[in-house]
Amino acid sequence: MQISKLDQRTRLSIEMALAGDRGAPALIRQQDDAAARIGMCGAEIDAARAGRSFDVRSTRALELALAVKRSDYREVRSRAMRAGFDDEACREIEGIAVAHASAVKANGHG
Repeated sequence: MQISKLDQRTRLSIEMALAGDRGAPALIRQQDDAAARIGMCGAEIDAARAGRSFDVRSTRALELALAVKRSDYREVRSRAMRAGFDDEACREIEGIAVAHASAVKANGHG
């Protein structure tokens, strides 16, 4: 079992940004419920869905995850590392984005 380098809020924000508001209604409800359980407010949830955050470190994580989808992540990865994410955490963020893209493609939504 691999231990996550990302805290719950960052990981969930990444998942929300990748799904955006185009995710299945059940997934969006599940993510909203999970966000409420960890104390995210409505504005934080809306920002995460739009790929934004109210703090620099989380913003860099979201930027990296979204950049992986576009395959132009090298400079964005450097910014994430300057914000305090180490190589292992960046690989985890990138892995979440790749897994999301694969799932979307497998489900015929991409």
